[in-house]
Amino acid sequence: MSDDHLDRPFDIVLFGATGFTGGLTADYLAAHAPADLRWAIAGRNADKLEAVRQRLGGDVEVLVADATDPAALADVARRTRVVATTIGPYVEHGGPLVAACAEAGTDYLDLTGEPEFVDRTFLAHHQTAVRTGARLVHACGFDSIPYDLGAFFTVQQLPSDQPITLRGVVRAGGAVSGGTFHSALQQFARAKEMRTAYAARRRAEVRPEGRSSRAVSGKPHRDPVLGYWLLPLSTIDPIIVARSGAALPAYGPKFRYSHWAGTKTLRYAAGGAAGVGLLTVAAQVKPLRELLLSKVPQGSGPDEAKREKSWFTVDFVGEAGGQTVRTRVSGGDPGYTETAKMLSEAALCLAFDDNPETSGQVTPAQAMGDALLARLQKAGITFENR
Repeated sequence: MSDDHLDRPFDIVLFGATGFTGGLTADYLAAHAPADLRWAIAGRNADKLEAVRQRLGGDVEVLVADATDPAALADVARRTRVVATTIGPYVEHGGPLVAACAEAGTDYLDLTGEPEFVDRTFLAHHQTAVRTGARLVHACGFDSIPYDLGAFFTVQQLPSDQPITLRGVVRAGGAVSGGTFHSALQQFARAKEMRTAYAARRRAEVRPEGRSSRAVSGKPHRDPVLGYWLLPLSTIDPIIVARSGAALPAYGPKFRYSHWAGTKTLRYAAGGAAGVGLLTVAAQVKPLRELLLSKVPQGSGPDEAKREKSWFTVDFVGEAGGQTVRTRVSGGDPGYTETAKMLSEAALCLAFDDNPETSGQVTPAQAMGDALLARLQKAGITFENR
């Protein structure tokens, strides 16, 4: 780490603390960060930020910066070692902050589940971040840390000199966050733009020599090992896992990952597929899309009692060289409580831990690997063999 980074007045700056998930992230940092953490909350509304500061006990600085003001964002980025942001949809609001961090050599984390935003960020800012030493780490919440770190945990138990086939099966009970819902509908409505950004990235990206890593899809079916009915999930998660597989030799010479929702009965699988199909169609019609967005407002979420009853599991089945490994990642409320925990621990990990030497746009597993895995386990997210 350069002397310039060590001399900066803040270790972490959090954007979005006046929102629901951002507020939970601020609460987590205030309760679990080391006593000597130098941190600040940032946003455009000074009064709301001050109210958050008072709720947290006042031991945090306030920085006023609008997400659309490049000069203000550049000033914030130059003053901290790590920026974490919960302000989405990121394809609408996130670009200027990533640009500021890449230019300043400041590590950046977010909660995005938007493939288009991630690909456009790579095209616009990856090379700048490589030059400055910044690590741009997207998808540091329920998208996509349980899958990325769960895959990382699983492949370490398989031979790295053999092709590896891995599937992840997610089951959850809990509310989807308003931010996630808005981001998902925006992506459904921008399918053409998403494909264009993905293709442009594929042309620009350097692939590993002598190795291959891909996310693969499939048809709904019953899993012979887990016993669940599986529904393919076309989220950002398998893309992130496959990119970790491309970056890290431990994933073997040929790595294939498939990503599924698991249900106990065929009826629920069919209902889930129909629901996703209807949302995809509705997202193409602006009045319907706006109506749906109004039903799940951003910045709001379930109360603590409801969050306490929520849960998630991700089962992994990995196969290589005739060996089969089963693992599980599990935790509490996925959309809010655990997402805030994951983002907070990732920010602390980048700020304080001994991480691999990386820069540019990197995945959570690539950027933090074992250090983040240890933090998540200590924070109460379970990684276990089955």
